[in-house]
Amino acid sequence: MARPLRIEYPGAFYHVTSRGNEQKDVFRSRRDREQFLSYLQTASERYGAVIHAYCLMSNHYHLMLETPEGNLSQIMRHINGAYTTYFNVKRKRAGHLFQGRYKAIIVDADAYALELSRYIHLNPLRVGMVIKPEEYQWSSYRSFIGLAETPEWLKTGFILGCIGARDDTNKYRQFVEDAMNQENESPLNGVVASTILGSAEFVKGISSKHLGEKTTDRNVPAVRKLSRPTLDEIIGAIEQEPEMTESYSRNVSIYFCHRYSGARLREIGERFCLSDAAVSQASRRLRVAYENDVEVKEQLEQIKCKLGL
Repeated sequence: MARPLRIEYPGAFYHVTSRGNEQKDVFRSRRDREQFLSYLQTASERYGAVIHAYCLMSNHYHLMLETPEGNLSQIMRHINGAYTTYFNVKRKRAGHLFQGRYKAIIVDADAYALELSRYIHLNPLRVGMVIKPEEYQWSSYRSFIGLAETPEWLKTGFILGCIGARDDTNKYRQFVEDAMNQENESPLNGVVASTILGSAEFVKGISSKHLGEKTTDRNVPAVRKLSRPTLDEIIGAIEQEPEMTESYSRNVSIYFCHRYSGARLREIGERFCLSDAAVSQASRRLRVAYENDVEVKEQLEQIKCKLGL
């Protein structure tokens, strides 16, 4: 199986996750979590990591971090390596603690950092660990809303600035609470080639600037996936499909734009004069048809081939 692309450059934003080997817990006590947070601090001090958000679950963790020096690998060797050593020594064990390599997704921070931070902070609530996100001690959420002191290494300013909440943390609290009782799609559903979260233009820009020599044989499939079609390319291709009614062509276009373009719901909605929710609903209906109707599936697969998906 081909290893995922690892793209590093100065100023990159990442959503990083790492899971316990065999889905086992990597945090078993309060002391474990405190020790892990201390490694986030030293990663900031020694390697310049900028930690924007975090959440420590039981068998995995989420980080949103920035690498001004383009040294993600060095940062993650320190965090995962130091914590594994601590964990193994404490419990008199040996071997891997985390399952394979950590997963790092490059994020278009201006477009997705705010939404992604909400996704990170709602993790404990989604799995039923708490009723309200502020009840969970082991995420950065309490610092974001002023219920806990913000450590020097945690930088909340960028995300709060995205919603104009630097001086009013209630705005961020409301932003998170607005999603608590709604069925919201994970922003990570839009990730391309398990590598980049952003618009088609962002993906193409990162690919052209930073892939460099990574286009080796084992990575070619992933590299191809990074060539996302734009909204115009998708709509244009589908409009050329024969024997499609105008209404059905529109629904197919919405589905492909939502699933494959990397554009945000708002951008797609503006293109089709729909609300964000209506875009999601239209896409979901066609997805159901794809899964249950052989003719629809064959037709959509042909369109995917034409678009190089």
